[in-house]
Amino acid sequence: MASARFKPEDELWGSTKVTLQTVTSVHGIERLEADYAQLSRVTGEALPFCQHAWHASWCRHFLNCDPRIEEAPLFHILRNARQECVAILPLIVSRRRLGPLKVVSVSSLGADPAITEIRTPLILKGYETLTAHTARESLRKVADLDWINWCGVTGGFASALDAGANLHWEAPVSDFVLDLPPSWEEFRSGLKRNIRESLRHCYNSLARSGHSYELEVIERPQDVQQALSRFLQLHRMRAACRRGVAHPDRFASPVSRDFLFTVCERLAAEGSLRLFALKIGADTVAMRIGFVVRGALYLYYSGFDPKWWSFSVMTTTMAEAVKYAIGQGLRTVNLSPAKDIAKTRWGPRQIDYGSAYEIHDSLRSRLANSAYLRIKSGQGSNILRRFLTPHRWNGPPG
Repeated sequence: MASARFKPEDELWGSTKVTLQTVTSVHGIERLEADYAQLSRVTGEALPFCQHAWHASWCRHFLNCDPRIEEAPLFHILRNARQECVAILPLIVSRRRLGPLKVVSVSSLGADPAITEIRTPLILKGYETLTAHTARESLRKVADLDWINWCGVTGGFASALDAGANLHWEAPVSDFVLDLPPSWEEFRSGLKRNIRESLRHCYNSLARSGHSYELEVIERPQDVQQALSRFLQLHRMRAACRRGVAHPDRFASPVSRDFLFTVCERLAAEGSLRLFALKIGADTVAMRIGFVVRGALYLYYSGFDPKWWSFSVMTTTMAEAVKYAIGQGLRTVNLSPAKDIAKTRWGPRQIDYGSAYEIHDSLRSRLANSAYLRIKSGQGSNILRRFLTPHRWNGPPG
């Protein structure tokens, strides 16, 4: 809940009491930790992808990974008359060049291979319109800007952006969240019959085969490296498994793995990391990464040993993580985006995050954006694909 002293200013338009700071270096982003903590507290934002540790680590690992794309931070920090932070827009400016042809775009931090699952700004309620207006005015100063990709926008901020320009909206990113009752028994009784049957199968199949299990919750910073190494093994095993739904290896590249170690170590130091490890005997057979922020658990990527497929060990891990969250008095469990039966069978509520392109009113910019979107969807010529492909993530810059 927002602190009572954080209130939108009267007559914000044209007020000299509201200031904008733009941060254009990784060092400058590291110095914003107090602003992130303050704004996260008053907004109640619970997504790990909005935390300072995530944004600072991302910039250190992912900026300029692709030699064809020159990137730089362009974070917009809005403060009120009391110099309290009321909005953070973590923006990245990208410049592509092929001979005389160049394309300049601005987008929210998190253009990575599905590592940052939800890209959204931090804005205190009541400042959405001012933030949209101020950011737009500032971005007009970016030389040769072709388009802006507004990501993860909802509610008042989405309305404010839509009112000020001709936006080209994309399909929203749908997130799925469980609201937790006080007890596991109450939670379980509210589930649909099919998931209750799945849960019975998980636990009974292990017991019938004489297997005992335990859930280890790893959160100490000194335990992170060893636990993540086992997680990556299990994640690769899951990706290689040809049974069931295909799951790509999200951490196949060195830069993605290095980022995972860094951000998890930082979040563990802040008390936010939870690594859920399902152990059968002495073996860890399944794992899922979790983040606890503002009384909410976010369940991130997972992995398991396919030898234990018939025992549905990932469902058991999920159930044990929910039990843990209830036992800790957490309010919600976020199952992450992407609509699939593994999430919807738990009966979560859906939250949609909008994404829209704001394109400069020139023929060249419109054509460039149209080509970019075609290539993003797997179409387009080879020459344009080499020039406009969103990113390559093979490793850190040389």
